[in-house]
Amino acid sequence: MTTTLAGGRAARRQTMRRIRPRRSPATALLLAVGAGAVGVLWLWWHNTPSIADNNGKILNAGRITGLLAGYLMALVVLQMARVPALERRVGSDRVARWHAMSGRYTLSLIVAHVFLTMWGYALQAGKSLGDIVQQTIDSINQLPDMGKAAIGAGLFVLIGLTSIAPVRRRLPYDTWYHVHLLTYAAVFLTFWHQITTGNDFAVEPMAKTFWYALYGVVTALVLWYRILTPIRLNLRHRMRVEAVIEETPGIVSVLIGGRKLHRMGAEAGQFFRWRFLAPGMRFSSHPYSLSAAPRPDVLRITVKAIGDHSARLRELTPGTRVWAEGPYGAMTAQRRSRGKVLLVAGGVGITPMRALFETLPGASGDITLLYRANTTQDLALWDELAAIADDRGARLMYAVNSPDGERPDISAERLKQKLPDIDKHDVFMCGPAGFAQTVYEALRGAGVPARRIHHESFEM
Repeated sequence: MTTTLAGGRAARRQTMRRIRPRRSPATALLLAVGAGAVGVLWLWWHNTPSIADNNGKILNAGRITGLLAGYLMALVVLQMARVPALERRVGSDRVARWHAMSGRYTLSLIVAHVFLTMWGYALQAGKSLGDIVQQTIDSINQLPDMGKAAIGAGLFVLIGLTSIAPVRRRLPYDTWYHVHLLTYAAVFLTFWHQITTGNDFAVEPMAKTFWYALYGVVTALVLWYRILTPIRLNLRHRMRVEAVIEETPGIVSVLIGGRKLHRMGAEAGQFFRWRFLAPGMRFSSHPYSLSAAPRPDVLRITVKAIGDHSARLRELTPGTRVWAEGPYGAMTAQRRSRGKVLLVAGGVGITPMRALFETLPGASGDITLLYRANTTQDLALWDELAAIADDRGARLMYAVNSPDGERPDISAERLKQKLPDIDKHDVFMCGPAGFAQTVYEALRGAGVPARRIHHESFEM
């Protein structure tokens, strides 16, 4: 059985306007981050008139790494705050990659800061490098807020270990997610020793004021967007499960009803983080894309059972309360810069592509969807896609394995054969990481500029 949600024409009317692609502010933001790091280094330089000996060099290296680590900690938390300007303009996938990269740099700087500072303290006390462990214990016992800082540093190490790719792949998503939330506690615990033991903040009141302001603004953003905004959204819209329908074996659609859902500001191509208040699912929050254009009375997600959480969706009963956060994602019509569009979907990546296929404005022949699956039985939502294609005069193509298991040819030459003017298209793409990389290389080989290939991936 399949679900069918109408409303494509109404959704297209909402987006039918002159194509004016929204520019990503990513470059400007990265420049601002770099300028902040330069400012932190200037603070150290300004407060360091001279370095007399090797001990001074080691201690000052500890100061530099500590200041940079403190600066990056604030950015790591900011990237977890789900600020709409970042999530919808830069893209959730890019913000997630920034967060992962910033986390790795922060952990490296923290380890270097602790090692260099304790080594410098040991030399200052007439000890050797071999006494660094005892020096660390003495510092924790004697210096203010160092005990909290040690716990925070330990939490950072734990979070870093669970984020290593081989470890993360073996951990249940919910375990990794909840361990990752300890970042907030780690930042809080390490913040205070920066103020009480940091020489730069002791001699520069303005620097201390800036540091408080930086962390204060980030804290306010986290409270607003991670806590208060979701509470307001869910109290206002009061979402519940309306139905769960099997689309193909292993793939289900969940219809979610609520009040005035069109005022949530969701667009085709975006996703929410969903929490279903059912036994065994209350403490799990997972991202699923909308698989149809948002309607005032219903939203729909279509999910493949590839884990414990997704497999349990088929057991949801009508009336189950739903808690959502979002909408997130920048793979929307705002990215479009050309009249013609190619949508490429791999497997369950069809969900955001189906919503875009329905809503992207265009004349007959302007919109093309290429759907990759292992077999024709795996082509979820196919009847809906065919109906949309007939209604819009759009092109619908599929690529499945041959009966003997041979994969279809999705090369640059094959794409140019099917779409001779493919280099004049915008391309929206969603699918597994390996599939996405293969298609990306084929698109580039076919002459599509990188700036017109739009893809969100959460592989880190």
